[in-house]
Amino acid sequence: MTELRTTLERGLNAMGLALDNARIEQLLGYLALLHKWNRAYNLTAIRDPRQMVSRHLLDSLSIAGYLQGARVIDVGSGPGLPGIPLAIIQPQRSFTLLDSNGKKTRFQQQAKLELGLTNLDIVGGRAESCVAEPFDEVVSRAFASLEDMLRWTDHLCAEQGRFLAMKGQYPEEELNALPPGVRLQAAHRLLVPDTDGERHLLILERAA
Repeated sequence: MTELRTTLERGLNAMGLALDNARIEQLLGYLALLHKWNRAYNLTAIRDPRQMVSRHLLDSLSIAGYLQGARVIDVGSGPGLPGIPLAIIQPQRSFTLLDSNGKKTRFQQQAKLELGLTNLDIVGGRAESCVAEPFDEVVSRAFASLEDMLRWTDHLCAEQGRFLAMKGQYPEEELNALPPGVRLQAAHRLLVPDTDGERHLLILERAA
């Protein structure tokens, strides 16, 4: 665990994220839980905890500085990424995790319980069928094409809300296929230490 902590702290420093010891312990606790459950339930294709630090924890936290809303929903959250790491370091926000896979939402519930995350809600089901008060921000990570994400989650985003899509390479074709009434507000290249390949965050909003 010492090696994982060192890797995590080095990555956080490179990203300019200053966290207290309690938050770092929670992140490592989540990582240990994910690794334990992954051996039995195949929650993620990444098996090596060292790779999980960069490709799961740091990747999720790379968008922390771009969140603005009080209520955020993470659609297609899988084992809670990016929602759980973000909920750990930003207790002032309320996060809802949405996923249709029962074993993954059961893991999310266990993580919420063991980590004491009172700012976290978990919903099982498909995005297009989810009934909830609209959120300030809809976040997705490797969830779907931009067109599908917007179609499936439009009702989950408040009128003045934003869609935040985490992508690998800059998705020029997907942006060209955006439906009417939605525009790209901003695009950011993300810094994720110890990770190969490009990472981008696309922020979309309804056109005036």
